[in-house]
Amino acid sequence: MSNELSFVRSRCTGPSGFATRPVSRRSFLRRAGGGFGALALASMLSQRDLSASEAPTPANPLAPRLPHFAGKAERVVFLFMSGGPSHVDLFDPKPELIRLAGQPIPESFGSFKTRRAVAKNKLLPPCRPFARHGQCGMEISSFLPHIAGHADDICLLRGCYGDSVTHPESVYLMNTGSILMGKPSLGAWATYGLGTENQNMPAFVVMPDPSGWVKGGAPAWGNGFLPATYQGTILRGGKQPILNLNTPNDVSPQQQLATVNLINQLNRESLSPDEESSELTARISAYELAFRMQSHAPEVVDISQETEATKSLYGLDNKTTAEFGLRCLFARRMLERGVRFVELYCGDTNGWDGHSDVDGNHSMLCAQSDLPVAGLLKDLKSRGLLDSTLVIWGGEFGRMPMSEGSNGRDHNPHGFSMWFAGGGVKGGQVIGATDDVGLRAVEDRMHAHDIHATILHLMGLDHTRLTFRHNGRNERLTDVAGTVIRKALA
Repeated sequence: MSNELSFVRSRCTGPSGFATRPVSRRSFLRRAGGGFGALALASMLSQRDLSASEAPTPANPLAPRLPHFAGKAERVVFLFMSGGPSHVDLFDPKPELIRLAGQPIPESFGSFKTRRAVAKNKLLPPCRPFARHGQCGMEISSFLPHIAGHADDICLLRGCYGDSVTHPESVYLMNTGSILMGKPSLGAWATYGLGTENQNMPAFVVMPDPSGWVKGGAPAWGNGFLPATYQGTILRGGKQPILNLNTPNDVSPQQQLATVNLINQLNRESLSPDEESSELTARISAYELAFRMQSHAPEVVDISQETEATKSLYGLDNKTTAEFGLRCLFARRMLERGVRFVELYCGDTNGWDGHSDVDGNHSMLCAQSDLPVAGLLKDLKSRGLLDSTLVIWGGEFGRMPMSEGSNGRDHNPHGFSMWFAGGGVKGGQVIGATDDVGLRAVEDRMHAHDIHATILHLMGLDHTRLTFRHNGRNERLTDVAGTVIRKALA
C-alpha cells in the first residue's frame, strides 16, 4: 500500500516536490479507469481479424489481403450464359414432362409468373435425350457431350431460383445480388476483399461476347458504391483484346512514364483528405496500372507459345468454337498469372433466350461453348490449378416447361440449374431439385444470395463480414440474407 501511495504522491507534485493538488485514492482510481478501458480495448482490437474486412489502403487498393479464413478458391472464373439457358433441356431431366407433353400444366402446380403469358400453353418435352455420365452417374443432356465428360468434377445445383422474370433485373441479381441497378458486382466484392496477386494486371477482368453485350450492360460488372478501382476491366477476344495498349512509335517509354507521373501528380494535388477512395483516386491507380500493363499484358494475351494440342483443346482450330475458345484460353492465362476474378459472357444480347426454336438456339450456343468450357476444365486440372480455381457456369434464369409458340420457352426464375467445379467444391454430386416438370425449385432451394454466400465462402470470405459503409449502413453483397450451401463444400 505504501508503494501505491508514493506513486500517487509522485504523480501529484510539482517541480519543487510539494503537492500541487491533493488526490485521494478514490479520485485516482476514478480518473485512471479510462486508461484501464483503453487497455482492454487495445487487447480486443489486437485479437480482431482486420484482414479482409479492413478497408484497403488508398495507396494500393488492390494489394493482396488475407481472407477471413483459409479458403480453397484463390481465383474465380464465371462462365455466364446470358439469356437464360434451359435447365430442362440441359441439366434437369424430367420424365413427367415427357409423359405430360402436349397437355396443359396440371392445376395442382398452382399459379406462377411468366413473362409472356404462357402459363396455359402446352407442356414441351426436352429437346434432347439425357444420359448418365461419370462414376457419379450424373444425368446431362446430349447438348453438352464435352462438359458431360467432367461430371465427376461438377457440383450441379438444380434448386436455384431468382426474383424477376425479366432479363436486366435477373442479370443484376445474379451478378450483384440485387435486381436494382447500381450495386457492386460479385467480382468487385471479391477484389475489394482480397485484392490481387498481380499488380501489373487488373484484378477483375470481364470478357463480353463480341456479338453483343448482355442485357443490362456494364452495371453487371460495375463497382456500384465501392471505389471505382474495383469495377471490371473489359478485355476482348480477337487480335486486339486490349484496346490502345501499344505506345505510339514516336513516344519513348521514358516520355510516357514522365507524362503519367505528371498527370498523377496534378491529380494528387487536387485530392482533399476525405477523397482517398474517390473516382480521382481510381483514375490515378488506373493510369499507373495501364502503364504497367503495357509491359506485361502483351505476354498474357500472346498465345503463340501455346502448343497446338492446347489450342485444339479449346477449339481454336474450329470456326464454331474458336471465338469463345480463345476467350477461355485468355481466362486460363490470366488466372495462372494472378488475376483474381474473370467473367466470360457467352451469347449476344439475346443469347440463350430461346423464345422460339429453343432447340435451334441451344444447338448453336452449345456448339460454341461446350468444347471450350470442357477444355478449360481439363487444362486447369492438368496444370494443378482446378483445386484452387472456382469455375462457375450459369445464366440469369432458366426456361419454362411449357411451350411458347410451337417450340420455344419463356423465362423461368422460379427454378433453374447452375454448376460449380474446382475451388473447394465437392464434385460428382447433384444438390437440390425442381418439381416434376421443372417449374419451381422445391428441394434444397438456393437463392442468388445463397450462391453468392457460397462463392465468397470458398474464397475464404464470410459474406456477413465483407461489408462497406454506405449511406450510414454496412452494405454487403448478400444484403441481409444468404446461407452457405454446405453440401457443395468438399
